[in-house]
Amino acid sequence: MVLPAATLDHVVINARDDMDRAADVYRRLGFTLTERGYHSLGSVNHLAMFGTDYLELIAIPKGASSGRLDLLDYAFGLNGLVFGSEDSAATYSALHQAGVPVEPPLEFTRPVKVDGQTRDARFRTVRMKTGVVPYGRVYYCHHFTRNLVWRDEWRSHDNGSVAVARATIVEPDPATGAKLYADMFGADAVRQTEGGRAVIVGNSRLDILTAEALGAQVGREAIPDAAGRLAYMAGLAFRTTSLARAAAALRRGSIPFVERSGRLVVAAREAINAVIEFVE
Repeated sequence: MVLPAATLDHVVINARDDMDRAADVYRRLGFTLTERGYHSLGSVNHLAMFGTDYLELIAIPKGASSGRLDLLDYAFGLNGLVFGSEDSAATYSALHQAGVPVEPPLEFTRPVKVDGQTRDARFRTVRMKTGVVPYGRVYYCHHFTRNLVWRDEWRSHDNGSVAVARATIVEPDPATGAKLYADMFGADAVRQTEGGRAVIVGNSRLDILTAEALGAQVGREAIPDAAGRLAYMAGLAFRTTSLARAAAALRRGSIPFVERSGRLVVAAREAINAVIEFVE
């Protein structure tokens, strides 16, 4: 049995039913967003595309009475970590054999306008079973139509971002929180770090930290509103070609930020309850 390779596909910000606000905020953060997409499952989205991964803003239409109403119950802010799969059937089989509690693959589509034509982007996901992850959604995504998602015209951002450098999770017991990822990717993918654990995910990393450790890194005033949760997805760091370029984009967007230890930090209250960092 060979476990799936640890690669990051995308990260998800849940805007619940206020996509207009989320899209405005992330454009002012300096991201180029794709046109609004409409999933066959009933949700809507915008994407900020990078080299091999991307940021997704997801929501349901205001006033919706059907579709992805579960998004209203999920945490506001960073709520999804999505890993890559080239073969969802093989991914499901390997994880199932390893004892990782996953659901069978689920397929869905989203119309995409490319070169004046509308075509269907197709995906198949392998998700953790309900209740396995206390802080959000963790799953794998298999893209059947990568050419409709990774397009060069969508990869240029005012803030210079080229990749997701890291995602952070607050967890009172990082060692326990890291066990799932050791089961998913193998024990070698998990490293001990100051204040928690790091999971190496291709060119990115997932940091599982105590709230105190994250506060020491980004400033306590910058961390998200936990809304009573002990464990939660907290933030994202984006790799930029230039911190000066990122800072200029934030100023143009009237987004407050501070510089800490060679990175720019935008408090979660300014970015849909997710602390955002820019690093070179």
